Amino acid sequence: MIPTGQLVQMEPLVARVLAPNPSPFTFTGTQTHLVGTRDLAVIDPGPDDARHIDALLAAIGGRPVSAILITHTHHDHSPGSRPLAAATGAPIIGCAPLVLDLGDDMAGRADAAFDKDYAPDRVLADGEQVAGEGWTLTAIATPGHTSNHLVFALEDSGALFSGDHVMGWSTTVVMPPDGDMTDYMASLAMLQARDDRIYYPAHGEPVENPTQHVRHLANHRRQREGQILRHLESGPADIPAMVAALYAGVDVRLHRAAGGSVRAHLIDLARRGLVAAEGEMWRRTG
Repeated sequence: MIPTGQLVQMEPLVARVLAPNPSPFTFTGTQTHLVGTRDLAVIDPGPDDARHIDALLAAIGGRPVSAILITHTHHDHSPGSRPLAAATGAPIIGCAPLVLDLGDDMAGRADAAFDKDYAPDRVLADGEQVAGEGWTLTAIATPGHTSNHLVFALEDSGALFSGDHVMGWSTTVVMPPDGDMTDYMASLAMLQARDDRIYYPAHGEPVENPTQHVRHLANHRRQREGQILRHLESGPADIPAMVAALYAGVDVRLHRAAGGSVRAHLIDLARRGLVAAEGEMWRRTG
């Protein structure tokens, strides 16, 4: 069991602190990673929860913080950056802000989980770096889970902080309108071509065989795509019917997220001319 609120040293340059926000979507909670020994980078400070911020400050132990780095702006990742920055004086650096115009009706929309108050001091483009004493982190753009998602490669040890793009306990939710399956698959292919030694995800245990794991994730998505296409061979269907058939053994609390992933697959398949939408119904075209 991962201890909540305790500093756990993962390797000489990497430690983690688990936030107290377990849920069906966050698993045991959001893992904040600390990089460095004398001066630090803090990756994904998590929710704005006083217990977690206090635990992070205890783990930092008065050491200088050079950067608070953000992979993406979901509420379980970035809001803690503001109280942590106020306490340490560190700049907030990382992904671009993302605020979608959802109109007046935000009820039930996954995008309502975006941190609308996120205001970074510096936005990192793909390939840009942040460095401190004994460590250098390179930002790598990995859109898909969100359009602004970044991962961070620790050049000094071969580790990669994968945020929610690759998790250690589950597949990643890809939910339109911001989540994009085409982008997600392209980002997986890009990561698979790298030679990172280990992934430290924001949720779940470290991924010690990254290339094999990413290949498995890509294959899983292709299998799900095939299931959707086979389901539509018997005639048009809407997304709830597809979720009921394809996710029969999945916790019903996750069915809404599953519906988002099915929609993301369908949008990708439509771009490739394999399916088409007719109102809420989808049908095979190729």
